Amino acid sequence: MSDAGLHWYHTLELPGGELTPGWFDTRGAVDRVPWPAASLRGLRCLDVGTWDGFWAFEMERRGADEVVAIDVPDPRGWDWPARATPTGMEMLGVMKGEDRAFDVAARALRSRVRREDLSVYALDPERLGRFDLVFLGSLLLHLRDPVGALERVRAVCRGTLVLAETVELVASLRWPRRPVARLEGDDAPWWWQPNVATVRRMVRAAGFRAVAATGLYFVPLGPAHPRPPLREGWREARTPAGRERLVARWLGVPHTALRAVPSAA
Repeated sequence: MSDAGLHWYHTLELPGGELTPGWFDTRGAVDRVPWPAASLRGLRCLDVGTWDGFWAFEMERRGADEVVAIDVPDPRGWDWPARATPTGMEMLGVMKGEDRAFDVAARALRSRVRREDLSVYALDPERLGRFDLVFLGSLLLHLRDPVGALERVRAVCRGTLVLAETVELVASLRWPRRPVARLEGDDAPWWWQPNVATVRRMVRAAGFRAVAATGLYFVPLGPAHPRPPLREGWREARTPAGRERLVARWLGVPHTALRAVPSAA
Protein backbone atom coordinates (compact mmCIF):
# COMPACT_ATOMS: atom_id res chain seq x y z
CA MET A 1 0.00 0.00 0.00
CA SER A 2 1.41 3.39 -0.98
CA ASP A 3 1.04 6.21 1.54
CA ALA A 4 1.73 8.92 -1.03
CA GLY A 5 -0.51 11.90 -0.40
CA LEU A 6 -1.69 10.59 2.97
CA HIS A 7 -1.10 12.37 6.26
CA TRP A 8 -0.64 10.00 9.17
CA TYR A 9 -1.03 11.38 12.68
CA HIS A 10 -0.50 8.04 14.42
CA THR A 11 1.96 5.24 13.79
CA LEU A 12 -0.17 2.25 12.84
CA GLU A 13 0.89 -1.32 12.19
CA LEU A 14 -0.83 -2.50 9.02
CA PRO A 15 -0.89 -5.99 7.48
CA GLY A 16 2.26 -7.07 5.69
CA GLY A 17 4.53 -5.43 8.25
CA GLU A 18 3.80 -1.91 7.02
CA LEU A 19 4.27 0.91 9.53
CA THR A 20 2.64 4.27 8.84
CA PRO A 21 4.90 7.33 9.25
CA GLY A 22 2.86 8.99 11.98
CA TRP A 23 3.68 12.20 13.79
CA PHE A 24 3.21 10.39 17.10
CA ASP A 25 3.84 6.78 18.06
CA THR A 26 1.10 5.87 20.53
CA ARG A 27 1.65 2.12 20.33
CA GLY A 28 3.48 2.04 23.66
CA ALA A 29 0.73 4.09 25.34
CA VAL A 30 -1.90 1.39 24.78
CA ASP A 31 -0.87 -0.45 27.94
CA ARG A 32 -0.65 2.76 29.98
CA VAL A 33 -4.29 3.65 29.41
CA PRO A 34 -6.62 2.49 32.25
CA TRP A 35 -9.10 0.46 30.21
CA PRO A 36 -12.16 -0.80 32.13
CA ALA A 37 -11.14 -4.36 31.21
CA ALA A 38 -8.71 -6.15 28.91
CA SER A 39 -11.62 -7.21 26.73
CA LEU A 40 -14.23 -4.74 25.49
CA ARG A 41 -16.56 -7.47 24.31
CA GLY A 42 -20.20 -6.45 24.55
CA LEU A 43 -19.44 -2.71 24.58
CA ARG A 44 -20.50 0.04 22.21
CA CYS A 45 -17.53 2.42 21.92
CA LEU A 46 -16.86 5.93 20.61
CA ASP A 47 -13.50 7.41 19.58
CA VAL A 48 -13.57 11.23 19.64
CA GLY A 49 -11.08 13.03 17.38
CA THR A 50 -10.04 9.82 15.64
CA TRP A 51 -7.92 11.23 12.74
CA ASP A 52 -6.54 8.03 11.18
CA GLY A 53 -8.25 5.74 13.67
CA PHE A 54 -5.50 4.37 15.92
CA TRP A 55 -7.61 4.23 19.10
CA ALA A 56 -10.78 3.21 17.29
CA PHE A 57 -9.00 0.24 15.72
CA GLU A 58 -7.48 -0.62 19.11
CA MET A 59 -10.95 -0.77 20.72
CA GLU A 60 -12.12 -2.96 17.86
CA ARG A 61 -9.07 -5.21 18.34
CA ARG A 62 -10.03 -5.53 22.01
CA GLY A 63 -13.35 -7.02 20.99
CA ALA A 64 -15.81 -4.12 21.13
CA ASP A 65 -19.16 -5.03 19.58
CA GLU A 66 -19.40 -1.68 17.78
CA VAL A 67 -16.99 1.24 17.38
CA VAL A 68 -17.96 4.67 16.06
CA ALA A 69 -15.22 7.22 15.33
CA ILE A 70 -15.81 10.95 14.88
CA ASP A 71 -13.67 13.78 13.59
CA VAL A 72 -13.90 16.99 11.56
CA PRO A 73 -12.68 16.07 8.06
CA ASP A 74 -11.80 19.54 6.76
CA PRO A 75 -8.90 21.24 8.62
CA ARG A 76 -10.55 24.58 8.03
CA GLY A 77 -13.26 23.49 10.46
CA TRP A 78 -10.90 22.56 13.29
CA ASP A 79 -11.23 24.44 16.57
CA TRP A 80 -7.73 25.87 16.42
CA PRO A 81 -6.55 29.42 17.13
CA ALA A 82 -7.03 31.57 14.03
CA ARG A 83 -3.32 32.22 13.49
CA ALA A 84 -2.46 28.55 13.99
CA THR A 85 -4.77 27.07 11.37
CA PRO A 86 -2.69 27.79 8.23
CA THR A 87 0.64 27.04 9.92
CA GLY A 88 -0.70 23.88 11.56
CA MET A 89 -2.17 22.63 8.30
CA GLU A 90 1.15 23.21 6.58
CA MET A 91 3.04 21.51 9.42
CA LEU A 92 0.89 18.39 9.17
CA GLY A 93 0.89 18.49 5.38
CA VAL A 94 -2.88 18.87 5.15
CA MET A 95 -3.50 21.97 3.09
CA LYS A 96 -7.12 21.53 2.09
CA GLY A 97 -9.96 19.10 1.92
CA GLU A 98 -10.36 15.72 3.60
CA ASP A 99 -7.55 13.30 4.26
CA ARG A 100 -8.06 9.64 3.36
CA ALA A 101 -5.74 8.00 5.90
CA PHE A 102 -8.57 6.59 8.03
CA ASP A 103 -10.25 4.97 5.03
CA VAL A 104 -6.97 3.49 3.79
CA ALA A 105 -6.15 2.03 7.21
CA ALA A 106 -9.70 0.70 7.69
CA ARG A 107 -9.55 -1.14 4.37
CA ALA A 108 -6.13 -2.59 5.13
CA LEU A 109 -7.29 -3.79 8.56
CA ARG A 110 -10.68 -4.97 7.23
CA SER A 111 -12.21 -2.90 9.99
CA ARG A 112 -15.91 -2.43 10.71
CA VAL A 113 -15.36 0.88 12.55
CA ARG A 114 -17.90 3.46 11.36
CA ARG A 115 -16.58 6.99 10.96
CA GLU A 116 -18.86 10.01 11.26
CA ASP A 117 -17.91 13.54 10.22
CA LEU A 118 -18.81 15.29 13.46
CA SER A 119 -17.32 17.72 15.96
CA VAL A 120 -17.13 16.82 19.63
CA TYR A 121 -19.24 19.93 20.29
CA ALA A 122 -22.04 18.42 18.19
CA LEU A 123 -22.27 15.11 20.05
CA ASP A 124 -25.92 14.34 20.64
CA PRO A 125 -27.60 11.11 21.78
CA GLU A 126 -30.38 11.79 19.29
CA ARG A 127 -27.88 11.38 16.45
CA LEU A 128 -25.44 8.72 17.64
CA GLY A 129 -27.11 7.17 20.66
CA ARG A 130 -25.21 6.48 23.87
CA PHE A 131 -21.98 4.58 24.41
CA ASP A 132 -20.60 2.21 27.02
CA LEU A 133 -17.08 3.59 26.52
CA VAL A 134 -15.96 6.95 25.12
CA PHE A 135 -12.27 7.50 24.35
CA LEU A 136 -10.57 10.90 23.98
CA GLY A 137 -6.92 11.00 22.99
CA SER A 138 -4.81 14.19 23.05
CA LEU A 139 -7.74 16.39 22.11
CA LEU A 140 -8.51 18.85 24.93
CA LEU A 141 -5.43 21.02 24.43
CA HIS A 142 -6.62 21.80 20.88
CA LEU A 143 -10.09 22.94 21.95
CA ARG A 144 -11.17 26.46 22.85
CA ASP A 145 -13.71 25.04 25.33
CA PRO A 146 -12.44 21.72 26.68
CA VAL A 147 -14.94 21.56 29.53
CA GLY A 148 -17.82 22.23 27.14
CA ALA A 149 -16.53 19.42 24.92
CA LEU A 150 -16.42 17.06 27.89
CA GLU A 151 -19.99 18.01 28.76
CA ARG A 152 -21.07 16.92 25.28
CA VAL A 153 -19.17 13.67 25.81
CA ARG A 154 -21.07 13.15 29.05
CA ALA A 155 -24.34 13.52 27.14
CA VAL A 156 -23.57 10.38 25.11
CA CYS A 157 -21.66 8.42 27.79
CA ARG A 158 -23.70 5.83 29.67
CA GLY A 159 -20.69 3.99 31.00
CA THR A 160 -17.03 4.97 31.05
CA LEU A 161 -14.87 7.81 29.81
CA VAL A 162 -11.25 6.93 29.07
CA LEU A 163 -9.09 9.97 28.46
CA ALA A 164 -5.40 10.22 27.52
CA GLU A 165 -4.30 13.84 27.36
CA THR A 166 -1.20 15.91 26.69
CA VAL A 167 0.05 17.83 29.73
CA GLU A 168 2.78 20.30 30.55
CA LEU A 169 5.67 18.57 32.30
CA VAL A 170 7.15 21.35 34.46
CA ALA A 171 3.80 22.56 35.75
CA SER A 172 2.75 18.99 36.54
CA LEU A 173 5.90 18.39 38.59
CA ARG A 174 5.85 21.78 40.31
CA TRP A 175 2.13 21.80 41.15
CA PRO A 176 1.02 18.16 41.42
CA ARG A 177 -2.30 19.02 43.13
CA ARG A 178 -2.98 22.58 42.01
CA PRO A 179 -4.77 23.01 38.64
CA VAL A 180 -2.53 25.21 36.46
CA ALA A 181 -2.85 25.75 32.70
CA ARG A 182 -1.08 28.09 30.31
CA LEU A 183 -3.34 29.73 27.75
CA GLU A 184 -1.61 30.02 24.39
CA GLY A 185 -4.07 30.43 21.49
CA ASP A 186 -1.47 32.06 19.27
CA ASP A 187 0.35 30.54 16.29
CA ALA A 188 0.60 26.96 17.59
CA PRO A 189 -2.28 24.49 17.02
CA TRP A 190 -3.39 24.38 20.64
CA TRP A 191 -5.17 26.60 23.12
CA TRP A 192 -4.02 25.13 26.42
CA GLN A 193 -1.01 23.58 28.09
CA PRO A 194 -2.55 22.06 31.26
CA ASN A 195 -0.88 20.23 34.09
CA VAL A 196 -2.16 16.87 35.31
CA ALA A 197 -4.30 18.43 38.04
CA THR A 198 -6.03 20.66 35.48
CA VAL A 199 -7.00 17.71 33.28
CA ARG A 200 -8.53 15.97 36.28
CA ARG A 201 -10.37 19.14 37.30
CA MET A 202 -11.75 19.60 33.75
CA VAL A 203 -13.15 16.07 33.85
CA ARG A 204 -14.73 16.69 37.24
CA ALA A 205 -16.14 20.06 36.15
CA ALA A 206 -17.86 18.37 33.20
CA GLY A 207 -19.74 15.98 35.46
CA PHE A 208 -17.49 12.95 35.66
CA ARG A 209 -15.94 11.15 38.62
CA ALA A 210 -12.46 9.69 38.14
CA VAL A 211 -12.12 6.07 39.23
CA ALA A 212 -8.58 5.35 37.98
CA ALA A 213 -5.64 7.48 36.89
CA THR A 214 -2.05 7.17 35.74
CA GLY A 215 0.92 9.33 36.53
CA LEU A 216 2.99 11.01 33.83
CA TYR A 217 4.14 9.01 30.83
CA PHE A 218 5.67 9.98 27.50
CA VAL A 219 4.40 9.38 23.97
CA PRO A 220 7.38 9.42 21.57
CA LEU A 221 7.31 11.31 18.31
CA GLY A 222 6.74 9.19 15.22
CA PRO A 223 8.82 8.78 12.05
CA ALA A 224 7.11 11.71 10.30
CA HIS A 225 8.00 14.20 13.03
CA PRO A 226 11.14 16.14 12.11
CA ARG A 227 13.87 16.34 14.74
CA PRO A 228 16.23 19.29 14.39
CA PRO A 229 19.87 19.00 15.43
CA LEU A 230 20.30 18.82 19.20
CA ARG A 231 22.26 22.10 19.27
CA GLU A 232 19.17 23.91 17.98
CA GLY A 233 17.08 22.42 20.75
CA TRP A 234 19.47 23.65 23.44
CA ARG A 235 19.15 27.18 22.10
CA GLU A 236 15.38 26.91 22.44
CA ALA A 237 15.68 25.70 26.04
CA ARG A 238 16.12 29.27 27.24
CA THR A 239 12.32 29.62 27.51
CA PRO A 240 9.70 27.42 29.23
CA ALA A 241 8.01 26.64 25.91
CA GLY A 242 11.38 25.81 24.37
CA ARG A 243 12.18 23.42 27.20
CA GLU A 244 8.86 21.65 26.67
CA ARG A 245 9.67 21.23 22.98
CA LEU A 246 13.10 19.87 23.82
CA VAL A 247 11.57 17.25 26.13
CA ALA A 248 9.04 16.29 23.46
CA ARG A 249 11.68 15.82 20.78
CA TRP A 250 13.97 13.60 22.78
CA LEU A 251 11.78 11.93 25.43
CA GLY A 252 8.29 12.23 23.99
CA VAL A 253 5.19 14.29 24.71
CA PRO A 254 4.11 14.20 28.39
CA HIS A 255 0.69 12.62 28.91
CA THR A 256 -1.62 11.49 31.66
CA ALA A 257 -4.60 9.16 31.41
CA LEU A 258 -7.67 8.44 33.51
CA ARG A 259 -10.88 6.49 33.61
CA ALA A 260 -14.06 8.21 34.81
CA VAL A 261 -17.79 7.62 35.08
CA PRO A 262 -20.64 10.13 34.93
CA SER A 263 -21.37 11.62 38.35
CA ALA A 264 -24.83 11.44 39.80
CA ALA A 265 -26.90 14.49 38.83
